[in-house]
Amino acid sequence: MKPSNTAAAIAARRTQTKAKLDRVATAIGQLRRDCGRVTVRAIAQRADVSATFLYENADARALVQNAVSGSRTRRDAAGQAEHDRIEATWRERALNAEAELTRTQREIIVQRQRIGDLMGQIRDFDQMVPGESVQHLISENTSQKYQVHQLTQEHRKLQERLEGARSNLRFSDRRIAALEAQLLEQKHS
Repeated sequence: MKPSNTAAAIAARRTQTKAKLDRVATAIGQLRRDCGRVTVRAIAQRADVSATFLYENADARALVQNAVSGSRTRRDAAGQAEHDRIEATWRERALNAEAELTRTQREIIVQRQRIGDLMGQIRDFDQMVPGESVQHLISENTSQKYQVHQLTQEHRKLQERLEGARSNLRFSDRRIAALEAQLLEQKHS
């Protein structure tokens, strides 16, 4: 090959390489604008170059490495922002849960005080009965019912005896009247 042909081939090769590098830079810019994932394969497809070119050419490799690391940084920043947003919602939930727990604990204390007051009222009611408990009153009521039953039976027996006594009295009155009539007849005869 002639030296002029060689220089022309080298110049053509440099022009092609420069055109490929320009397409790589343009592809990287487009991927960033489109919020696409910046990878070697995506850049190679968009720039219409081979992945081998991106790895073997030092300038192309530097462009790809900067783009990929910048993409990771942006993705990491976006991921961090998403993480911060999620963490903020969880923090808010935790604070809400903590506030609700505090409110619930106060409500439990109020309910316990109310139960204590009611238990005290029950004790006070038990003490209001003069020296006696409800159980004692129940047993006393039962014994009084038994006494009423006994008195009712005694009353019935006394009622029967009274009827017997009245019957005897009527019989005695009739007998006395018959005897008086007999005496009067004997006097008159």
